[in-house]
Amino acid sequence: MHSEGLINSFDEFKEFKNIDRATLQRVLEDVFRTMLRKKFVTDDNFDVIINDKSGDLEIWQNRNIVHDGEVENPRTQISYSDAVKIEPDFEIGEDVTEEVGMAVFGRRAILSARQTLLGKVLELEKDELYKKYKDKVGEIVSGEVYQIWKKEIMVLDEEGNELLLPKTEMIPADHYKKGESIKAIVLRVEMHNGSPRIILSRTSPLFLERLFELEVPEIIDGLINIKKIVREPGKRAKVAVESYDDRIDPVGACVGMKGSRIHGIVRELRNENIDVINYTNNLQLLVTRALSPAKITSIKVEEADKRVSVFLKPDQVSLAIGNGGNNIKLAGKMVGYEIDVYRDGESEGDDIDLDEFTDEIDSWIIDELKNTGLDTAKAVLAVSNEDLVRRTELEEDTVTEIKRILQAEFE
Repeated sequence: MHSEGLINSFDEFKEFKNIDRATLQRVLEDVFRTMLRKKFVTDDNFDVIINDKSGDLEIWQNRNIVHDGEVENPRTQISYSDAVKIEPDFEIGEDVTEEVGMAVFGRRAILSARQTLLGKVLELEKDELYKKYKDKVGEIVSGEVYQIWKKEIMVLDEEGNELLLPKTEMIPADHYKKGESIKAIVLRVEMHNGSPRIILSRTSPLFLERLFELEVPEIIDGLINIKKIVREPGKRAKVAVESYDDRIDPVGACVGMKGSRIHGIVRELRNENIDVINYTNNLQLLVTRALSPAKITSIKVEEADKRVSVFLKPDQVSLAIGNGGNNIKLAGKMVGYEIDVYRDGESEGDDIDLDEFTDEIDSWIIDELKNTGLDTAKAVLAVSNEDLVRRTELEEDTVTEIKRILQAEFE
């Protein structure tokens, strides 16, 4: 018996990518049993058989044969005279199995059941998609750029599921065209108006960690452990690693021969500068490594204030601070302390905080300097005019005037 418009075949539901055939069969049977209960009060004496290939179904009603005139419930019983019309060999007490045609339910009931079926399958599809990607949070997925909007990009995975990459989770240098392939991690999965939203990220430190796992087999094997990652996406990143095997150099293994392993990661991250350092529990040594490539002369740690004062030769100050203050900012995040930079021979007490110059220097200019990691007067004076102009939005004349004001305080 064909389902007469309720469902012609499972192919009709091929767009529901995350539902297996057995689950779809179960949902289909539930819908038909609901129809039976509405029509016959109970479905206990009915068998619903669904063809697992075509989706066609058969409904069979089972009734017990009783003597003529003794039928109390026509839904579960049939008289002997009616039974022998179906099969002449039937006897009292036997069960009669008779096929039920779809026409008995009526056109309206069939259309209503069809809508119910579509709704249940769609709901199940959403649930399965949510569960699937909930288990993939923190994993790398690949897809194809399908649609580009102002604030986000729609990506289709290999099964055609829709994933979203917000602009805020993209590396600044990321520029995609429709049809291009893309890699990202699953950042989170959330329900929005009853539908799952799978949010991707390329800026998360976890994305960089997963890329290292793909390129460095020793990490997956457990021989090397990534202790911490800090990033300024698209600009600079610092990765602290350690090895449980003294025979393995964790930094060398992560970088690879002539940079072979890390080059692929750098390309994926749009030429993000990646510093790989050996992790240590020794705070002063970790600070020294985190501020690489600058060479530190001495370090003073203030545990109570969670601050570290580092002293360097004048030509090393700009290296410690880095372009746009990224190096010192990331180093601070890596060690969990605020880092103050001083030229060798200066002491913290000799310096003056930039905030004390608000009566002579506009606050927005002070903020611009502090954003590059320069918090004190001597830190600014230690950087050349050319570097200050390059790292900030300030004009050269403004930089010269600022330095004049700051220098006057030490004369």
